Amino acid sequence: MAGDPEIHRRGVMFVLSSPSGAGKTTICKRLLAQDDALTLSVSATTRAPRPGEQEGVDYFFKTEDEFLDLERNGGMLEHARVFGNLYGTPRAPVEEALQGGHDVLFDIDWQGTQQLAERAREDLVSVFILPPSVADLEQRLRDRGQDDAETIKKRMNEAFQEMSHWAEYDYAVVNRDLEESVGAVSAILRAERLRRPRQTGLAEFVNAMRGAD
Repeated sequence: MAGDPEIHRRGVMFVLSSPSGAGKTTICKRLLAQDDALTLSVSATTRAPRPGEQEGVDYFFKTEDEFLDLERNGGMLEHARVFGNLYGTPRAPVEEALQGGHDVLFDIDWQGTQQLAERAREDLVSVFILPPSVADLEQRLRDRGQDDAETIKKRMNEAFQEMSHWAEYDYAVVNRDLEESVGAVSAILRAERLRRPRQTGLAEFVNAMRGAD
C-alpha cells in the first residue's frame, strides 16, 4: 500500500579468515562475483603504490603521519604493521556502505578480526574456513608450485597458529568441496541479512499493518 513504512537494511561486515591454502581467497572471489550487494573492503597502507595500483580501488595510500592520525582519532577499524608498513581498514567508507545497506567483505586474519570485534561487534559476522585435513592443506600449498620445502614448512606452522583461533568466529566451514563451501558461506550471509536488528523500519512496518500508533 502506498505510504506504508519502508524496511531498510543495515549492511554486514562479513569476515572470512583461514590458514593460507584453505580456499578463502577463492571463496571471496566467488562471493563477490555472484552478489552485487557485497563489496570488498579497501585497506589503507603506508607503502608506496605499485605500478597499476589505483587510489581507492586497490588501497588508500597514506603517509605514516596520516595513517597514525586516523588511528588515534578512531578512524581505523583495525590495523597492523607488516614488514615495516602499516595496513588497516578506514572506518568512514565501511560505515557509509553499511548505512546504505551494502555488505562489506573482509579477507583478514584472526588479529584483524579481533580488532573488528572490539570496535564494531554488532555489525560483524565472522566465518573461519578450515581445510579438510592437514595433509590436504599441505598438498594444496605444494600444488601452487610457488614455494620451496622450507617455505611450505613455515606456512604450515603459521597455519596451525591461525587455526588455533577458529573458535573465536561465529561460523566455521570445512572446505571439502568448493561449490558446497561457497553455498554454505552464501547461506550464512543471506541469513544474517535477515536478522531483526539489521532491518531498520521493521517495527514501524509491522505496526502500520496492525493499525498501531
